Amino acid sequence: MKTYKESQKKTLNIKEMPNDQKPREKIETYGSTSLSDLELVAILIGSGTPRIGVYEVARKVLDVLDQAPMDNELGIADFTEIKGIGLAKAAVISAALEIGRRRMPQRRKQIIFPKDVFPLIRHYGNRNQEHFLTISLNGAHEVVTIQVVSIGLVNHTLVHPREVFADPLRQRATAVIVAHNHPSGNLNPSPDDINVTLRLKKAG
Repeated sequence: MKTYKESQKKTLNIKEMPNDQKPREKIETYGSTSLSDLELVAILIGSGTPRIGVYEVARKVLDVLDQAPMDNELGIADFTEIKGIGLAKAAVISAALEIGRRRMPQRRKQIIFPKDVFPLIRHYGNRNQEHFLTISLNGAHEVVTIQVVSIGLVNHTLVHPREVFADPLRQRATAVIVAHNHPSGNLNPSPDDINVTLRLKKAG
């Protein structure tokens, strides 16, 4: 089955895609967990504009979400600034975020093993740019916030210890976990990854 990367979807009209790759058809056949964040947002907003495709609008919505703290309640005005998002679509996005918050367990996720982190950030795995994340923990090793610190190019992102530790310090976190995706799909750490890790360890 032919699949499309996010970079390809940005330039594709949904009508041009094979039926088994259209987001609504995929969610019907494979379930919502099979869709990328981009596809989920595309379903929420439904369409783009005559000049801006739905995936391009969805990407801008994701950019707004990525730059917001995990516990930040974004309002309609945050989304209506995006071309292609009017009051109706902004209301749908805000409602989806709110119902998600209400349905989330009140108990915070506790991180005991590295594998406990993956379900919280796995949706960043298919992004076509590197996203550098911090996960702030309290004294019980429960997740306080997940923050996107930096969004880079296709193959690398730039981070500074000051930016990495800013949010955990504001949250009075007792521990912080850092992670980032590799758009290339290569799971091995690069020399830059190792150097950044050593810099952060020294600064922390």
